[in-house]
Amino acid sequence: MLKGKNILLGITGGIAAYKTPLLVRLLVKAGANVKVVTTHSALDFVTPLTLATLSKNSVLTEFTDQ
Repeated sequence: MLKGKNILLGITGGIAAYKTPLLVRLLVKAGANVKVVTTHSALDFVTPLTLATLSKNSVLTEFTDQ
C-alpha cells in the first residue's frame, strides 16, 4: 500500500517524539520513502543519526539545510 510513496515526517519536541523511530522503521519496511524534519526540541528525545539510519535519508534540522 505504501510502496513507492513519499512521506515527509515532521517531529517536534513533544514526549511522543521518542516513538518516531519505530514509525519510521515501519514506514520504510512497508516500502515508503521517508524524509524527516525535526525541530531543535525534538533532538532532546531522538538523535538525527537514528532517524537518518532508519529512513536511509539525511535529517533536516535547520531551515537552511539542503
